Amino acid sequence: MEWSDLRIFLAVAREGTLGAAARKLGQSQPTMGRRLRALEQALGATLFQRTGDGFVLTDEGTAVLSHAEQMEEEALALQRKLAGREQQLDGMLRLSSSDWFGVHLLAPVLAEFSRLQPRVIVELLTDARFYSLPRREADMVFRIQPFDEPEVISRRLMHIPYGVYLKTGLEPPRAGDGAGTALISMDTAFGGMPDAVWLKRILPNAHIVSRSNNRDVQAQMCTQGVGVAVLPRPLGDALVGVDRIDLGHPPPGRDTWVGYHRDLKRLPRLRALLDVIIERLAN
Repeated sequence: MEWSDLRIFLAVAREGTLGAAARKLGQSQPTMGRRLRALEQALGATLFQRTGDGFVLTDEGTAVLSHAEQMEEEALALQRKLAGREQQLDGMLRLSSSDWFGVHLLAPVLAEFSRLQPRVIVELLTDARFYSLPRREADMVFRIQPFDEPEVISRRLMHIPYGVYLKTGLEPPRAGDGAGTALISMDTAFGGMPDAVWLKRILPNAHIVSRSNNRDVQAQMCTQGVGVAVLPRPLGDALVGVDRIDLGHPPPGRDTWVGYHRDLKRLPRLRALLDVIIERLAN
């Protein structure tokens, strides 16, 4: 097994095709394909599934990926040290979070990190589904539920308070009634979320006029005067033309957890990003 072959493996894993990986490394596509086959033969495993859309990591390839990335980080560190260069991290990190959390809380932190470490590429996926850390679908994940996978290192990052919002100038509802009040709520798949359940309990006679699993959509509907919405306060308090109203009891807040695979705990670029995130967001 040659380190140069592992560099080719990493390039293909990151770029998705032999052609793109060849352009990145400045090698010919036939040479790349030949060296990749040599690596697979040396390891006795198929590392990629060849599809019409490109190369997809197999389970064996996923297992090799984390170790290859650590070897790459050590090789780069050695190059920097021998060249007497200032420590500069590079590589890629894939993050996953909910849509509103990514836009309103993570994006400013990632912008700061990009200025500190411009050679690290951070890919942020905002999706309603959970990305798997054990399957390396993401390197770092933010969730509103604790992690229970044994391979995952996690910590509670922050508590996020929620508030009730209504367009400025509209008549606020009366707590304990809500008759005639229009509500903006989660879609039916997320109807069991604590804030949705709380809102229905506080305003039992109100009626839902809009549903969405996207908090930014709910916020925009609220600014348009469609109805009352319960929103995370970092999102709701920043809205223009909307008031936070008091219904007698505050809505339940949510904890946010951050997790990453234990194999990455010594990856310098992940540690550097986590340090910035904790410094800016942890409470």
